[in-house]
Amino acid sequence: MIMATIATLGSHSALDVCEGAKQEGFRTLVVAQRKREKTYAQYYRTRRRGKKQLGVVDETLVLESFSEILKKENMAYMKKRDCIFVPNRSFSVYVGNDNIEKNFQIPIFGNRFLLKAEERNVDRNQYYLMEQARIDTPRVMPSPERIGRISIVKVSEAKRSYERAFFLVDSYEDYMHKSGKLIGQGIITKQALEHARIEEFVVGAQFNFNFFYSPLNGELELLGIDTRRQTNLDGFLHMTADMQIEALKRMRVSNIEAGHIAATIRESLLEQVFQAGERLVEVCRHEYKPGIIGPFALQCALTEENGKENLVVFDVSFRIPGSPGTRFTPYSSYLFGENVSFGRRIAMEIKDAQKQKKVNLITT
Repeated sequence: MIMATIATLGSHSALDVCEGAKQEGFRTLVVAQRKREKTYAQYYRTRRRGKKQLGVVDETLVLESFSEILKKENMAYMKKRDCIFVPNRSFSVYVGNDNIEKNFQIPIFGNRFLLKAEERNVDRNQYYLMEQARIDTPRVMPSPERIGRISIVKVSEAKRSYERAFFLVDSYEDYMHKSGKLIGQGIITKQALEHARIEEFVVGAQFNFNFFYSPLNGELELLGIDTRRQTNLDGFLHMTADMQIEALKRMRVSNIEAGHIAATIRESLLEQVFQAGERLVEVCRHEYKPGIIGPFALQCALTEENGKENLVVFDVSFRIPGSPGTRFTPYSSYLFGENVSFGRRIAMEIKDAQKQKKVNLITT
């Protein structure tokens, strides 16, 4: 059996992908962008130190920009190495979902047509899929004038449209004041604000449930749970209330994802977690054939009302999560008898598919 090379974009979760691939005997290739390549081409490249093998990245293809991955010579380079490409969020952002669907000629682990459902401005997006799957989501305010409780406004940033400038409001007047201030500072645009999503702010403990669905065995697996570290929100929340009031006069709170913390949830809630994942898998099988392949995640808040706990989902990821620390939660060990990272679980699925001659079931 000829082992494929497992490739990915040099960002987000590339080291996790490469480490898991090496554990299962695959060669690894990272497509990196110049001035961001040292992590892969230097610090974590494979090499020997005496008898010890170090690093996880066998080869780095360095491009001037990530979008150059679509050039014929670069796709030929990957084809020659029999690459199977593992997509991450950076791949969607920098290459674009239309290009991924129509112009990227390398087999992708997962469903390339489902990646766009993360975007909020497409038909049959994640909100539509969650509605079809009967998954609880935050109440949506139909217009700013209807804001009557604490709500979160999700609007694309002006300079980085793939990031969102969240802000909290409790009335239409508050919305107008805060949005006007952000427009004046150049953080958002009036056009982006018109397409913003306004949701009731859900008060609850936040969790990311990181799943893996295997088409080979038809089973849904919970590999791990995490919660986010966000700048500069984390530091702000460590202030006392009086300091927060003073700080808001001088700064804007942002919640750009900076990292993750491994987490666990009470066992009595796991069945509810799995049921949400199973319903989403079933809906995607019909809406985006062949459905979910491999990793996806539900970003949730656990709420409590009248003694009943409920999961409210406010975001879905249809690719590998950027949280390699999930391996240090116990859930994959409960299933496999050892901790299994997302990178390794992907490599295990590719290896099994090759043995069974069913690679077509796990790639698009």
